Amino acid sequence: MNVAQAFDADEVIRVGQLEIRYLQPSGRGNHMGAFELCVPPGSNVPPPHSHDNEELIYVLEGTLRFTVGAETRDLRVGDSMTTPTGVAHAFSNPYEVMAKALVINTPEISADYFREMAALINGGGPPDKARMMETMKRFGLTPIAPAPAPAVAAAAG
Repeated sequence: MNVAQAFDADEVIRVGQLEIRYLQPSGRGNHMGAFELCVPPGSNVPPPHSHDNEELIYVLEGTLRFTVGAETRDLRVGDSMTTPTGVAHAFSNPYEVMAKALVINTPEISADYFREMAALINGGGPPDKARMMETMKRFGLTPIAPAPAPAVAAAAG
C-alpha cells in the first residue's frame, strides 16, 4: 500500500498550452494516478499515442473531442471515455471555451513525464523530437505514426 506523501497540490505543469495538475503525490510505481487536464480552445495537443496503462477521462468543463481506436466522440460535462492499455488515442479542443477533464491512469503516468516534456517543449526553439520520443518511450508511451497518404494515380495521357 502506498502512503500519501507530501506534495505541492498547487503545482501546475505547463506543456505548451496544456496545463496538468496532479491531485495526489506522483512517483514511479503508483498503482493509480489522477490529474486535471486543461485544454485551451484550438491548442496544440500530443499526437495520437498509446501507453502501457489504462486511462479514464471525465470532462469537468467545456467539451473535449476524444478518439479511442476508431471511435471519436465529443465529450461534454459529465461524459467519460476509457482507453484500454495499448490502444491508440488522441484528444483536442476544437471549441471556443476551455475544456477541463479529470484523467485517471492505472498504473499512473508519473508527473515526471510531463515535467520532462514541458522542459523539452517550453525550452524555446523547436523541440528535439528524438529526445521527445525517447522520453515517451521511457515512460511507457508510444507515438502512433500518421497513416501514409493514399497514392494518387497518374492521369493517362
